[in-house]
Amino acid sequence: MEKVRLGIVGLGAQGGLYAGFLADGKVENMVIGAICDIDPAKKELAAEKYPDVPFYENYRDMLDSGDVDAVVTCVPHYLHPEIGVEALKREIHALVEKPAGVYTKQVRELNDYAAQKPHLTFGIVFNQRMNPLYQKVKEIIDNGEIGQIRRTNWMITTWWRPQGYYDSSAWRATWGEEGGGVLVNQAPHQLDLLQWICGMPKKVYSNVKYGYQRNIAVEDEVTALLDYGNGATGVFITCTHDVIGTDRFEIVGDKGKIVVDDSKKLTIKRLSKPESELSDSMSMQDVMKIFMGGNQSDIYSEEVLEFESVWGAQHIAVLENFAAAILEGSPILAPGSDGIHGVTLANAIHLSSWLDKEIEIPFDEELFLLQLKKRIEEEKNAPVTS
Repeated sequence: MEKVRLGIVGLGAQGGLYAGFLADGKVENMVIGAICDIDPAKKELAAEKYPDVPFYENYRDMLDSGDVDAVVTCVPHYLHPEIGVEALKREIHALVEKPAGVYTKQVRELNDYAAQKPHLTFGIVFNQRMNPLYQKVKEIIDNGEIGQIRRTNWMITTWWRPQGYYDSSAWRATWGEEGGGVLVNQAPHQLDLLQWICGMPKKVYSNVKYGYQRNIAVEDEVTALLDYGNGATGVFITCTHDVIGTDRFEIVGDKGKIVVDDSKKLTIKRLSKPESELSDSMSMQDVMKIFMGGNQSDIYSEEVLEFESVWGAQHIAVLENFAAAILEGSPILAPGSDGIHGVTLANAIHLSSWLDKEIEIPFDEELFLLQLKKRIEEEKNAPVTS
């Protein structure tokens, strides 16, 4: 094939974004093959905006049509694994939106099936992996420039959502339709970046508030303590009720420190010697000089990098990377199989709060699913109303 014909399942905000990029020719080696949506209003919209593009009301019909070489799943979270599997069954490449699913068991089933089809490209839309800032952070960590990680802290509270946002659609902020709140809707990118850059924790203990500042059933406030199993710890904080918001990511290593502010500014402080050597070699007089405002250049050097984020560029980069993987066999930066890691973290945070105890990773997937189903049933019997 000369260009990948992408089938877009779901012409909502995300699907509409991709359709626009493709229609405007902004994605190299990719075009719209077909669009699918169950909403009659979206059929009218597609007919108006993309009159030459085939439209389907059932995604299986689209997959069977011969109109598409690949598919992207812009649908409610529970459906990502199902559609991914159905596409791969038909020898169609699959790009799933984040999160890969709501619970690890369903994502694992998708991964296991995809592993049986290694000749097909299976990706996930982790567009923040295309952000040069986070690529730089990962490069610094992987190169050992700040040494062994000792602590991670990420406060990402720039997800302010008013009550009207949740009231805008019946599926929002529900266990049965969305599968959770801020952890599955707003913060999956950070959960992915955290493990992509720093590795997966071994244990999680969390304090999660459900309907804390919004009239919803799911979480709008999260504080999680991470244990990496080697002495290193981490804290992850997120919420949807901070109208001012903070985005600050810190990684402390034994040879330096990284600070990311607002996902735009990267500060790297590299120690002249590993911290343990500084501790062993410095007298109290040396320390007092530093505390009293002395020159710290002998202790560490500082590098500050500023990054500009062009709107839409990262999503376009994901699509282009996906197309290149299909057409040229290029490495895919966000393999679909990686999607399970962020879901694992979200599930562990939820489960810890539900059981009020520390959760080891891997955890009992059946236990998580049982607890999730319990909340879905409670929601059916006593739905939250505005």
